[in-house]
Amino acid sequence: MNTGFLITARLKSKRLPLKLLKDLHGQSVIHRVIQRAQTVSSIDEVVLCTSTHPQDKKLVDIARETGISYFTGDEDDVLQRLCDAAQAFDLDFFLSITADNPLFSMVYADKVADSFQNNPDFVIVTHLPLGTAVYGLNTRAVRVACAAKSIVDTEIWGYLLNQPHIFNVHTIATHGIYHNPHLRLTLDYEEDYQLISTLYDAIPFHSVLPLSAVLEYLHNHSQIARLNQECHQRGLDTSLKEEIDRVYKENHDKIMHLKEKIYADNNNTM
Repeated sequence: MNTGFLITARLKSKRLPLKLLKDLHGQSVIHRVIQRAQTVSSIDEVVLCTSTHPQDKKLVDIARETGISYFTGDEDDVLQRLCDAAQAFDLDFFLSITADNPLFSMVYADKVADSFQNNPDFVIVTHLPLGTAVYGLNTRAVRVACAAKSIVDTEIWGYLLNQPHIFNVHTIATHGIYHNPHLRLTLDYEEDYQLISTLYDAIPFHSVLPLSAVLEYLHNHSQIARLNQECHQRGLDTSLKEEIDRVYKENHDKIMHLKEKIYADNNNTM
């Protein structure tokens, strides 16, 4: 079984321009994300998945500098880019995170990777702080979702896989200090950067800042956690959810037949 860690990244952000190149205690955001991915156990390949747009060449250069692999694909269809990358590197399963999450949980990333032993289609971690959970995906399931979907802009793609009537969805619950869904630790606004930069500067660490240390610090410094309390996360539009539901409902038998074929073909080549 080949497993990978795919980091989706682009430099097109308008709310916080070039946010992936911003400094976090001496290294860029994208470098911090790559460092974290490299600590996850049971991973055969870390791949930076960016686009073919010339602006994103800087990200390719960073991947080369850090010694990880890279893949350039569709600018807007993020799920298709992930699918193409997973197939290009012959991955059976992969973890996925966007590069604007430089504090994702390495502990729960390991748990997601471990869950691949049970052959899930889609793995979700619930109730972690926003921006700290990774997804786990079966490449075959992603192939099915890409073939079935009717939308092209898949920057927010989780709903396409979180379909229990089509896919085997496995949920990992969080416990203790990690169970903190109301905390925001993603990078989308200037206030987010102020918060995360403050954490990197204030908390002592060696090479990778543990999420547990961040959560403990914020528990004792609640005023820091309020720096980005007015920032709101963009979700998938209701109209797009309705479109996805319609496609899956109207084409359920066809999609299940396609799934059976893709999984059978994959098993025959293993």
